[in-house]
Amino acid sequence: MDQAQQLRNIIKQQNMQRHLARVITVTSGKGGVGKSNVSVNLALQLARKGKRVIILDADFGLANVEIMLGIRPKYNLADVMFRGRDIKEIISTGPENIGIISGGSGIKELTNIGSDQMQLLVNVMYELDAIADFIIIDTGAGISSNVMEMILSSTEVILVATPEPTSITDAYALLKTLRRHPDYKTDSLKIHVVGNRTQNNNEGRELFEKLSSVVEKFLDMDMEYLGAIPFDNFLQKAVMRQQPVSVAFPNAPSAKALCHMAEVIEKGQKVEEIKRSNGISSLFSRMFHNYGR
Repeated sequence: MDQAQQLRNIIKQQNMQRHLARVITVTSGKGGVGKSNVSVNLALQLARKGKRVIILDADFGLANVEIMLGIRPKYNLADVMFRGRDIKEIISTGPENIGIISGGSGIKELTNIGSDQMQLLVNVMYELDAIADFIIIDTGAGISSNVMEMILSSTEVILVATPEPTSITDAYALLKTLRRHPDYKTDSLKIHVVGNRTQNNNEGRELFEKLSSVVEKFLDMDMEYLGAIPFDNFLQKAVMRQQPVSVAFPNAPSAKALCHMAEVIEKGQKVEEIKRSNGISSLFSRMFHNYGR
């Protein structure tokens, strides 16, 4: 029996009624479009609505989330699996009491574990499900295998792009790679699009319509427009302060736009779709299935 099947069997054996976090993966076709900014500020806005939020920084090697928040986590996910740390030990606390977990190289290392460590992984992920309402995963940019596996293992994705032609082209390239992947299933993934650094809401809508029309024609994929984040001077000042704009300038146009997106995210998902997501433990189970192919 392969690792993927063992892990799925372990999860099926868990008969307890459990709370499941809603997992949202944030990605982009290229770097430098503000993906981590979106991840962090959405987390903060959801926390202000009384939600328990954890960010998993899965952008290997860059740690943009930690830099934006001005923190340096002492441990990462691998310390739980291989060095005996408790899951709560590796969760750093950010503004609005959001939790931050550094993936480091830990997620890659998890593809080579034994059955005892599989059970530990499942228990760890169940514990995260129990202590969070939302888990936001900040992936790397582009179409690397790590990014693709994370997206394919998700049920809900936010794709960030800017109005620049290169950004739209790269976003399309990511979707094209995703659509052609043998593990992609049309009905198993909800894709939200965010237009970042726009001049106004109309520019954000135009960005979405340009991308959506090509995607519908050539890839036969459905997407939803989540909204636009205007470029403003407050956002740039917040970056220089090493603070999220939602903290440094909560009344800035960009912060208000992110607040509205958090409201849409919070209220927009149907009950049956929340049940289908099955929390962070299910995401890692699907990741093992994909890696095992």
